[in-house]
Amino acid sequence: MREIYLDNSATTRVMPEVAELMCNIMTGDYGNPSSMHLKGVEAERYLKNSREKLASILKVQEKEILFTSCGTESDNIALLGTARANMRRGKHLITTKIEHPAILNTMKQLEEEGFEVTYLGVDSYGVISLTELEEAIREDTILVSIMHINNEIGSVQPIAEAGALIKKKNPNTYFHVDAVQSFGKQKIYPKKMNIDMLSVSGHKIHGPKGIGFLYISDKVKIKPVMFGGGQQGGLRSGTENVPSIAGMALAAEYLYTNYEEDVLKLYLLKKKFIEEVTKIDGVSVNGVKVVPENTENSIEALAQYLASPHVISVSVKEVRSEVLLHSLEDKGIYVSAGSACSTHKRTPSATLVAIGLDKPLLESTVRFSLGIYNEEQDIDDAVKAMSEIIPMLKMYTRKR
Repeated sequence: MREIYLDNSATTRVMPEVAELMCNIMTGDYGNPSSMHLKGVEAERYLKNSREKLASILKVQEKEILFTSCGTESDNIALLGTARANMRRGKHLITTKIEHPAILNTMKQLEEEGFEVTYLGVDSYGVISLTELEEAIREDTILVSIMHINNEIGSVQPIAEAGALIKKKNPNTYFHVDAVQSFGKQKIYPKKMNIDMLSVSGHKIHGPKGIGFLYISDKVKIKPVMFGGGQQGGLRSGTENVPSIAGMALAAEYLYTNYEEDVLKLYLLKKKFIEEVTKIDGVSVNGVKVVPENTENSIEALAQYLASPHVISVSVKEVRSEVLLHSLEDKGIYVSAGSACSTHKRTPSATLVAIGLDKPLLESTVRFSLGIYNEEQDIDDAVKAMSEIIPMLKMYTRKR
């Protein structure tokens, strides 16, 4: 049975070149970058080169790249570090109702610490209102945090417009962007887009798990949330994970070197999948618009209708998501029942509730997410499997 992996928003397969580099570092250049001998110098060189690569991609300074263990830690440092460092200036924060738990749960913690949080709503496509954002910003607003690409439905927020609006309304308000799902799939330039902090995760871009980074503008006032030996300027103490850092940087370099080709390929695969899967009775796709027949096959044109290039939220009437997920798994097709970070929770998806999805569909939605190793055959086989499985599952449900 051929394996078809369509859960790339949960994690991605590590590039062979990345795995080889990491193995070489772990077995050869394994020194502690804080050591003063040659082995330490070699390890430190990997950190420097990795910072250079990531800073070059984002067009920022190398010193503004902070290595972390994951996207969640990056989000926590950004929110907790800036909120606590700037609380004398204000205690008002803004985010959206469709953020990742790494943001929403951290905001809850800050509310317990006495901060006030405004949660922005979204439309049926999962996009915020810039007017609502503008009205929410106050003199005491110290931080706005908005996810770039939503991890469940793939909606894309107008980050550049939001950044400009925030700085115009209150130049002292920091702007944090969770780019875990968008890094590698969007062109992101923090300085140009008025982004003060940006969170990224390595295992979403064909790098290893357990690594991430946080871009922090040198103008941001921020406090550490963990303490130790003073590595990385004291903001994130602890011996750096050199193999994973180098692996993540190499994966990022590859993705942006091949950006146009890979992202267009993802959009075309997503377009094909949506066109075919929605022919199945009772199947609908969330957060996207119908692509007109004469639309040009370009990233810019397809993005207007399909939002992100890789995330597809599919609702199937009368079929529970877990049942469909495991039925597909039996055929070697791997997908998610919503976000991989919240699949063990029984509460309805906050994102699906926020976009106003019909109540019966809240527990009948699965997420397909594409990656650079997917091909058209994967799409054809997945749709074929869906067309065979769904009628049988519906029949079983009705009989019960």
